[in-house]
Amino acid sequence: MGERRIDHPCFAALYDRCMPDRLLVGPHREYLAADLSGRVLDLGAGTGAMIPYVAAGGDDDLEYHAVEPDPNMRRRAASTADRSALRTQLRDDRAESLPYVDDAFETVISSLVFCTIGDPDRALDEVARVLEPGGELRFLEHVRNDGWRARVQDRLNPIWERAAGGCQLNRETVERFVGHDAFDVLEIERTQVGVLPATPIVRGRLRRRRES
Repeated sequence: MGERRIDHPCFAALYDRCMPDRLLVGPHREYLAADLSGRVLDLGAGTGAMIPYVAAGGDDDLEYHAVEPDPNMRRRAASTADRSALRTQLRDDRAESLPYVDDAFETVISSLVFCTIGDPDRALDEVARVLEPGGELRFLEHVRNDGWRARVQDRLNPIWERAAGGCQLNRETVERFVGHDAFDVLEIERTQVGVLPATPIVRGRLRRRRES
């Protein structure tokens, strides 16, 4: 059986209208984009929310690549790229099977992406493969909460997943990142932003080990 098709036209149409992205996570997207240089991969472009930040924060030698498997999101990302001076190479591939050679990128950006990836462990292996030794994975992800809030997320998750384009409320993404033997932790910070029930939001940087 082939992989499940990723196609959420209603969610894509509503995302930019209903998500107060710049107000909610704008400073954290600036964090992801700060001083980028060389070859950069955006692991899930969505509607292109990172493109203005990368254009503003990147160096002149920046080479920006992005993947987005949802055709509805990808069309909006392409439109965002067309309005930007940032040259964007946008592809329709999935995070679990990246179409790049080993050690291809100096930085991989993951911004509110791992909650929707079908096989996050495989995707993280792919990130480790395409990052050069010493390269960074920069992330901004909402994760499973603590205590009773986590139990609420567990109960809501089946409904949320259908309404929010496959998004999972209760992914333990940071534990997955920290536990991977290809990465060293540079920084992890729990932010003070988020919209219930998709909280908390955590940001950070990992470095690809030179030997893993």
